[in-house]
Amino acid sequence: MGLEFEVLSERVEMLAEKVLFLPAHNSLLVADVHFGKVNHFRKSGIAVPVIANDKNASTLIDVIQQLKPQRVIFLGDLFHSHYNQEWETVGQIIRHFSNCSFELVLGNHDVLGAQQYSRHLIKVHLRQLDLGQWTLSHQPMQQVSNGHYNLAGHIHPGIRLKGTAKQALLLPCFYFGKNAGLLPAFGSFTGLAQIFPKKEERIFVVANEKVIAV
Repeated sequence: MGLEFEVLSERVEMLAEKVLFLPAHNSLLVADVHFGKVNHFRKSGIAVPVIANDKNASTLIDVIQQLKPQRVIFLGDLFHSHYNQEWETVGQIIRHFSNCSFELVLGNHDVLGAQQYSRHLIKVHLRQLDLGQWTLSHQPMQQVSNGHYNLAGHIHPGIRLKGTAKQALLLPCFYFGKNAGLLPAFGSFTGLAQIFPKKEERIFVVANEKVIAV
């Protein structure tokens, strides 16, 4: 279904939908969905196509149906702004998958009140969540406990690839360093921050509906 990779002797699975699955924990990691971002800009008079809303929702539903995780853990920036109607779409998705636990490690854009999360049955973690050897966070952490590996969102990592005709594309990617990794942003209406990996670091590009090692 996706591309497998081993980190600290544990298998992870990267999917072209820009999510990471941890089979040993039956947990799906999703970074930077930014639900509500389109409605936020449209409310400000910026003509953003609403199709981005539908794509985020339908892709998330498809992935959960495919993998059937026990837990869905959002690594921050689940919702982009203060309340708008798209928050109710989030609630509908969660209610549909009632056998699954939905959890959120708070990001800088997660500014909704606690009541909004509780009424949609989202368990909130303030800074980080430890899951076996994994330390899950929104912001990349400077230090983690011995034997732990940090997985984070926030950066929206991208890598620039050059073609034979000198054309170049900046593409979303998964990044794995020695003690920490970055997930690409799940949201379809997000930018990319180019990263410059060292030789010993591993990069997996999302392109043409595939995850490809580079």
